[in-house]
Amino acid sequence: MEVHSGVSRYTTKGYHRNKDVRLNAPSISLIMNNHQLISYIAPGAPATRRPAGAQDLAFLRPEIGFTPKWYRKSLGIDFGEKWHTDPEHRRQTRLEMANELGKRFPGTTIGQNGGGTLDLLTGTYGASAIASIYGIPIRYDQEQWPTSEHQYLTDEETDQLTPPDLDQNVFFQTLMEQVDWIGNHEGKISGYMNWQGVLNNAQRLRGQDIFMDMFMAPERTMHLLDCVTTTMIDAARRLQKKQKKYEDNLPFFTVSNCLVNMVDPELYEEFLLPFDQKIAVAFGMIGIHNCAWSATPYLDHYDKIPGVAYLDMGHDSDLEKATLLFPETRRAIMYTPMELAGKSKDEIKADLERIAFSYGPCDIVAADIESGTPDGKVFDFIHLCEEISHKFQ
Repeated sequence: MEVHSGVSRYTTKGYHRNKDVRLNAPSISLIMNNHQLISYIAPGAPATRRPAGAQDLAFLRPEIGFTPKWYRKSLGIDFGEKWHTDPEHRRQTRLEMANELGKRFPGTTIGQNGGGTLDLLTGTYGASAIASIYGIPIRYDQEQWPTSEHQYLTDEETDQLTPPDLDQNVFFQTLMEQVDWIGNHEGKISGYMNWQGVLNNAQRLRGQDIFMDMFMAPERTMHLLDCVTTTMIDAARRLQKKQKKYEDNLPFFTVSNCLVNMVDPELYEEFLLPFDQKIAVAFGMIGIHNCAWSATPYLDHYDKIPGVAYLDMGHDSDLEKATLLFPETRRAIMYTPMELAGKSKDEIKADLERIAFSYGPCDIVAADIESGTPDGKVFDFIHLCEEISHKFQ
């Protein structure tokens, strides 16, 4: 099989780019070692990213994840406050979830972190950690990830905001106590906190007024974005410093741009790009998460960010442009749980083949699968990824 397009060429014997992209098949294994991030979904946790390491990656690499409700229905686990504040309790449930995944999906790597160690950190406090550092309470739920309460800063509070001193911050110090417990009991602090993205965190603090501020109060907007970025970098560095005591971990940061489609590309360039660039420079390696939205309007701006090691988007994005702009980045598609549950096997196969031709090699992230989705659909999805990958490797 061979498919030609304006920018790419794909064959069953390998994967080749036009010469102006400076990427060819022999370099793929090198790029996929320590210069890329891949999708990772820990049991009971939202999707995040982790270093690819030295493993050989499939051309279409599926990463599968389920909602807390899926595990609650299967195992009766309560994902309320105790799950997020008690690492010993979280450890027990992680073992239960891993056992359930092993029984229902034998022979797969669902929920595994690639290191063979127990991950007791990923998923803690969901996506609410930065907002909680700034004093926004967390709303817990037995069968969902926690969310931040809708307690937003006033104009005056935003103008006077300063980054908290993490040495004196009760929420952050409580989190670090959990991290120390994990290190002392497991001999390693595996996993990742979801520090979110700059706009996501700003919205949790300011609410929908953040979007009006961009037009009516740009200085206030920049001040708020600068505060949350400073805290994101500070918190991540402190966690990575603790993790480094146990192993030589790879520093990186993932920004979750879940709300990016709420702003046009010009606003992204003016208000958000400088802070994504600042984060990238601080860590040397960055992943960019867009949910399943179209990333097309922002691709040219993302190309200005150094060290992009991971980039995901919905498959209605301009996949060939993304491939051309980010040839050395591990790209990923967020395949929605609605598509997985509602489409036929042939429809899913057609989607995956198109993605492979235009965008591969890449991850295919099937996250947030609900309890009503048959296990057979998950197996079919994995097997289709394997079948298509064999045509390219």
